[in-house]
Formats: sequence, structure tokens, C-alpha cells
Amino acid sequence: MEKISTFTFLLISFLIQGVVEGTIGVNYGTVADNLPPPSQVASFLLDSTFINRVKLYDTNQQILQAFAHTGIEITVAVPNNLIPNLTNLKFSQQWIKSNIAPHVPATNIIRIVVGNEVLSTADHSIVSHLVLAMQTLHAALVGEDLDRRIKVSTPHSLGILSSSSPPSSGRFKQENIALIKQMCSFLRATGSPFMINPYPFFGFSSDTLNYAMFRPNPGVFDEMSKRRYTNMLDAQIDATYSALKQLGFEDLDIVIAETGWPSKGDPGQLHVDVETARDFNGKLIEHVMSGLGTPLMPNKTFETYIFALFNENLKPGPTSERNFGLFKPDMTPVYHVDIFRNHAGSTSPSHWNPDRGVPVRSPVSRDNEGKTWCIPKTEANEKILQTNIDYVCGLGFDCQSIREGGRCFYPNSVRAHAAYAMNVYYQATGKHDYDCDFSGTGVITSNNPSYGRCKY
Repeated sequence: MEKISTFTFLLISFLIQGVVEGTIGVNYGTVADNLPPPSQVASFLLDSTFINRVKLYDTNQQILQAFAHTGIEITVAVPNNLIPNLTNLKFSQQWIKSNIAPHVPATNIIRIVVGNEVLSTADHSIVSHLVLAMQTLHAALVGEDLDRRIKVSTPHSLGILSSSSPPSSGRFKQENIALIKQMCSFLRATGSPFMINPYPFFGFSSDTLNYAMFRPNPGVFDEMSKRRYTNMLDAQIDATYSALKQLGFEDLDIVIAETGWPSKGDPGQLHVDVETARDFNGKLIEHVMSGLGTPLMPNKTFETYIFALFNENLKPGPTSERNFGLFKPDMTPVYHVDIFRNHAGSTSPSHWNPDRGVPVRSPVSRDNEGKTWCIPKTEANEKILQTNIDYVCGLGFDCQSIREGGRCFYPNSVRAHAAYAMNVYYQATGKHDYDCDFSGTGVITSNNPSYGRCKY
């Protein structure tokens, strides 16, 4: 009998406890000319992996539509060059109306990041407008009654730190402190996280490779905190925590917006290969899912986004920049890490089987006191969804909310109206799995699809 690995045991344990779901996300970049259609990507992540968070670098409308009714949590981004424009309330309002509102609640957009690593740029006109842009965008969300659903933040490189070693000495650069204080006050007031892009890949040397890779090593002892660090990622996170604590904002959640390791580099580049990338990302997943936290933040699970979903063949720069992906464009793995639902030994939720007629369960953590809702599958045909609406409403269930003038009429689409009608039937008939079958077009989710005045 094959021996179960430590990671597989951890994976099974945490899936049973419902802790793993929602921890691991991916950055979905699109700087390539050979990527699969977004609808195929959304279905693949939903059906084949336990990844249920995706971070985009824009608001690609096709991608946002593809992730509708999957329950997968989506973070979208505003490019750096738009930041000065966002300080104008009318511009922010129109940006929300054009890019966000048409997709909510069908697409589970949870966060907007304003720019990327803005404080590390040399463009003062963008840096000086960052916090006001975040505040104004939040005001626009308030106007659309989306502020409780969608948070605003911005990711930082570790270049914002003037000191990071030892981790307890972590401090922000003096020239940014006033701005960071203002930003952190906004994040605290709106319940938003502080986001960082820690990359051991960019910080390791030949002497610290094992430390960067989560491999056995003597560790680094912090004399100030009396803590020992056995991996570089923990040290980078705790240096950020120390910098926040020094300003009085240690209560902010820290999100790892990007981290990863490339699988291919330029000739002669050491430790950039498939085996090393697999080793790093496999142990990264194991570590952040373990719930162990860091020496300064023990017993904590960090929301973590691996960079990246695909290799992107049009990215400029060195070869490594084009080879951070977990998957090739044909969606075959560049290497295997334990993110698959059908991995041997996994006890992750089973998905729809046509022979049994059991609907899929969306990979969303059960954080609504065990409540569930029924919505359409991403790939469900609109003609069938219209039949679902006609069936439910024809039985006499209350469909007034999705008729013109009703509180759930907008967005005025078959898919949105079907989500409401199918859930009405599911809730009224006992919330059994088969009550959400609808000829294989239903998906059960624990993410409440309610929005604004529309309550499911």
C-alpha cells in the first residue's frame, strides 16, 4: 500500500475541516496570444481544482462574464495610468458602472486593486494620487450599494521597506510613511487588507536557496524578537507586519497578492527549472494551507495568490518572466502540484456526474452559517435557463422580483433571472441536492448571491 505523503494528509485534513477552501488563488495574466477561451479556463478551475480565487490585472469583460455563477472570488485591477483619473468622482462612478456593476452579482467580484506596486514607481503624479483614487473609487462603490461586497486595496512590492532583516526591524521607507498611514487608515475603515508581493525568488542567493525553498536549513534567528525563521517567505511577511505594527496598524490582514517561481530561465541561470518551481510552489501551498502562520503571526492562514496561472509568451524581459505559469496554454500542467480535485487520496467535493444527476457544488468556503443557494452553472445554455425560469414561475412560485420593476430585475439577463428563480425553487422544496439539478444546469454554492436590494 502506497504511503500517504505529509502534504496529502494535510490536504485531506484541511478539506474535511473546510479550511483549505478559499486559501489558494492564482494570478490570471493574459499577456499572450495562445491562451484558451476564458469560459474554458473558468470551467477548468471550477471542475478540476480547489482554487477558488482569481486575481486579474484588468477588468476584461469576457473573463468576468466567463466566471459568472461559478462562485469563484474575483479580484480585478485598475491600471496604474488610470489612477489620476479615478480621483474624479464622476470618472470613478462611470468606471464602476461600465466595468463592475454589469457583472455583479453573477460574477463574484470581491476586490478592486488600484494599480500594482505603485509606491515603487518613480512617477510622483501617480503615487501622489493613489490614496485619493482608492477613496474615490470606494465612494463610487457606496453609491452603487456595492461597498460591503467589494473592497478596495493596492498591492505593494517589498521595495516599500527600508529595513527587513531581521524581520522584527521591518520599517517603511521614510518618504512614504505619511502616505502609508493615510492608506492604512482607509484600509482599516473599510475592512480591506494590506496586500504585498513577496518573492523569495528575487531575494535568494546560492547560500540561501534552501531557506527560500522551504527546505531543511539551520534557519535565521531574530535576536530582537527571539524567533527563528526557517523560510524566507515568513521573514518577508513578518517584516511587513513589523512595519505595520510600528505605525499602529498591526490589525490589518495581510494578503499575499503575488508569489511564485519560474520553471525556465536564460542559459546558465541556476535554480530556474521545472523541478525547482514545482518544489517551491508545492511547499508554498502546503505552508500557507497549514494554518501555522508565521513566527510573529502564529496560527494564521494567509490568502495567497500564486503567480501565475499560465505561461505568457508575450511578456517582455528575461525568459523567466514568460515562464511563471502553473499551466501551459493547452491547460496541461507545466509540473504537478496538489491543486487538483481528482488527485489521488483527495477527499475534496465531488462534481456533477451525468449518470447520477447530482449537481456540482461550487468551491466556496462555507462561511454563511452553513447556508446554501442554487444558481446556474457557468456553461449552462440560456435556452435551458429560460426553461428553468418558465418552469419555476409556472408552478406559482413568487417571481415578482425578477419582473420589470422588481428588486432583482437588474441585471436584466436570462442568467441572472434564472439564478433567482432556481434558488426560489431550491429553497422552497427542501434544499436537497436534487432540488438544484435542473437537468444538470444547477450548481450549489455557499456564497450568498444577494446584492443591494435583491435578497436571495
